[in-house]
Amino acid sequence: MNRALLSASLFALTAALAPSVFAADKDTKPAAKAAVATVNGKAIPANRAEVLIAGQLAQGQAKTPELEAAVKEELVRREILTQEALKKGFDKKSEVQGQLELARQGVLISAYLNDFARNVKISDDDVKKEYEAIKAALGDKEYKARHILVETEGEAKDIIAKLKAGQKFEELAKVSKDPGSKERGGELGWANKASYVPAFSEAMVKLEKGKFTDTPVQTNFGWHVIQLDDVRELKAPPFDDVKPQIVQRLRSQAVEKHILDLRAKAKVE
Repeated sequence: MNRALLSASLFALTAALAPSVFAADKDTKPAAKAAVATVNGKAIPANRAEVLIAGQLAQGQAKTPELEAAVKEELVRREILTQEALKKGFDKKSEVQGQLELARQGVLISAYLNDFARNVKISDDDVKKEYEAIKAALGDKEYKARHILVETEGEAKDIIAKLKAGQKFEELAKVSKDPGSKERGGELGWANKASYVPAFSEAMVKLEKGKFTDTPVQTNFGWHVIQLDDVRELKAPPFDDVKPQIVQRLRSQAVEKHILDLRAKAKVE
């Protein structure tokens, strides 16, 4: 397995929050400035422009006079439309008030979790321990398997009988309920054992190359007949290559634990 693919596998295991939660630990409070513009006598605060520009810079845009002009025009149009909406009384509508409150909560929550995540202390030992745990979960082998997924155990047993009678797996796979693999003869491609639900992976790793399961395998998806085509060594990428993803994983876990702790302490009636 190549390094990029395993890095992707490791990253797939991470529970990521919004990118802003893991923003750089720096002071982003804008300095007080004059209004960006005035629309029908109402000033547009400069901090709104700061927020929009920061978002563009985070996406790789350069801070240019053209960007600042585009942001100003965007804010002017927003203010014009906001004033019109207020004239029509949309701010008094219950559903609009609910949406506004949810948006306000979202901004506050993002700011709070951003601050919490930045202050989570993660040691190199923590990261190395998680790296080893992920490697253990992935295993040291990669499997190339194919399967046929059906609704009932009886259907799966019938397919196994046909395989034993000499029919080809690829032909029988045409009845599979899995649209992603049925047109490829049931082929699932190369993957580590952690990529599959436990019952599937447990049956798969016990097979010899070229063999199929003698009995149907049940998962929450249905009943499977599994064939193992090949096995190869799985090499984990160097620790330093995946350290940033693991740090993000640990930060995410810390944030999730904090949320659960607050939920447990809250008095909810």
